Amino acid sequence: MRETKKNQNLLQVIKKVHGMVDNTDIEKCRQSQEHIGAILSNSKELSYREADIEGMYGEWVSVNRPHMKKYVILYCHGGGFSTGSSVYARTLTSKLAMSTSMDVLSFDYRLAPEHPYPAALEDAVKAWNYLMLLGYGARDVIVAGDSAGGNLALALTFWLKAQKRLLPRGLALMSPWTDLTSSGKSHEVRAEMDPVLDEEYLNRMMKAYARGQELRDPFISPLFGEFEGFPSTYIQVGENEILLSDSTRLHKKMVEANVPVKLERFEGMWHVFQMSPFKIAYDAMENIAEFIFEICR
Repeated sequence: MRETKKNQNLLQVIKKVHGMVDNTDIEKCRQSQEHIGAILSNSKELSYREADIEGMYGEWVSVNRPHMKKYVILYCHGGGFSTGSSVYARTLTSKLAMSTSMDVLSFDYRLAPEHPYPAALEDAVKAWNYLMLLGYGARDVIVAGDSAGGNLALALTFWLKAQKRLLPRGLALMSPWTDLTSSGKSHEVRAEMDPVLDEEYLNRMMKAYARGQELRDPFISPLFGEFEGFPSTYIQVGENEILLSDSTRLHKKMVEANVPVKLERFEGMWHVFQMSPFKIAYDAMENIAEFIFEICR
């Protein structure tokens, strides 16, 4: 009984925090996220360096100790394609840098509704090319992302595949938004359980980003793509989120395409719970680090 009450209180806190950043006033939402990211990522163990990616803001996150330089993580932030930034993503990129001892590069792709599809994908390609120009090979890069950023990581890989270019060494995805048609069963089954997302919010984000587009286009909804030849992929998702099906169906399609893929489901957790400052979030990041170490052997 005490544990149940504790979980209920925790979910109420999550709802309040999300209510502060999930605002229909997009500009206020973006400002709130910047503030949260700056507060939660304040650590003397890390350094943040600006990168100019052909005029696009990028940010290197590095641990202030000797660390691995051969491999790099390219991070695609979430926010429904309409909000989010490298600063907000520090709640995740900081944990990634700490757990892997690798440099993490995030980038501020253009946001909807001012810049709908394909702006975000074009900017992801720009960030990828930036790493190639720095001298990294495709196999030196792990692409990671949360929510819409998980979508973008997959879309970038589809784009590289279509261009017959080398693919990244691996993908690490947290609660990826893979299906903008919202056709998965969890959108109904988990509707009352999800403390963070709801269908109205997803629909609003979808219209801002992909209005007038074919939603089953794999560059918009990666779930509907062909995954043959994709690199090793690790997916984390919360059991209580309406986007659960976006991950379970992605996993199934990857298995059918013989992609080396692992899905980890976290009981009682919500959308991108890894942002939260408590043990299970850090444990999840350690699991991502183990996946990355395994594929980088």
